[in-house]
Amino acid sequence: MVLPNRYLEMEVAGTPREMGRQLGEAAGELIRGFSAIAMDRVNLTLAISREAALGVARESIPFVERYSVDMLEEMKGVAEASRISLDELMLLQVRNQLQASDSGCTSLSLGRPYCEQRILAQNWDADPALDEFTIVLTRRPAGKPAFMSVTQAGLIAYIGFNSAGVGLCANTLPAPSRRLGVPHYFLIRGVYESTTLTEAVNAVSRAERAIPANMMLTTPQGPADLEVTLESVQVLDGGASGLVTHTNHCRHPELIRINDSFPELIQSHARQTRIDALLNFGNRNAEPGSQDATVSRLMTALSDHDGHPRSICRHTNDDSPHGFWQTVFSVIIEPDKQQMQITRGTPCDHPYERYILT
Repeated sequence: MVLPNRYLEMEVAGTPREMGRQLGEAAGELIRGFSAIAMDRVNLTLAISREAALGVARESIPFVERYSVDMLEEMKGVAEASRISLDELMLLQVRNQLQASDSGCTSLSLGRPYCEQRILAQNWDADPALDEFTIVLTRRPAGKPAFMSVTQAGLIAYIGFNSAGVGLCANTLPAPSRRLGVPHYFLIRGVYESTTLTEAVNAVSRAERAIPANMMLTTPQGPADLEVTLESVQVLDGGASGLVTHTNHCRHPELIRINDSFPELIQSHARQTRIDALLNFGNRNAEPGSQDATVSRLMTALSDHDGHPRSICRHTNDDSPHGFWQTVFSVIIEPDKQQMQITRGTPCDHPYERYILT
């Protein structure tokens, strides 16, 4: 029985084609539903024809094939079993190449000395219509780390962690983009095939990227944040504080100049200042508290309403064009425990539910 506060859980395993077919058979109805509304949701912020959008999807396939034949094989299996075309399935992966921004989000990564065990967390501020198609999916690919992600059905990967202790959260990063390249979700999948920070950076760097993005990571080497543009992958780490935070603007010294050329995305600077204040960023000298106390503190911070409704816990408002965005879910990942806790809805009024990778 699926509880109202929990997302549907699924698991697939095997070769790429086998996993794709298993997912298409188990989640076909959700994938078809997601595909049916994808263009309507894109057109809330950008007018583009379905034919033009499918053209971008189709032309992206060779980029994916060059990046990873295995990932393309999995997509083919999903398309076959869910009874949609490969182009339609690929359209779900390229939506954020069609519009100026895909979601907002506040993310953070913690390690020692800030806390006893590593923690990765995020509020995912996006279109609430996507909740209906969101699942918690475990993939067990042959010969590669298993990983669990909270994702919309049909995506090649999204927010989560792998069995090697690498976790990822994702933020939109306004910066120059281009029409074609490897869709961002495939880079995320590349990170889940990694076991170290160096491997994760290489998985992102080797791609011919279509869009900029921010990747908040936890790895066995500690917390790190990747500001990813078309030209470079810049790494921010927690240094002596053991804490990295990020919202939706560039923070690396090599990239800060980009902020002057792009409009601020849903009060990014205010949310950055607030999350740093709540976590005492750069001002933490005490020994780490208990893990449970740190997680509880994060739950409170991610429920914060300073500046409501344009707050860390975001609610719908009259802003144009993104006022319909809200915190669709909040996630706290503990890779050393191989678990994550997720709210189905805003964290101020929905409970965190636990999901475990066994």
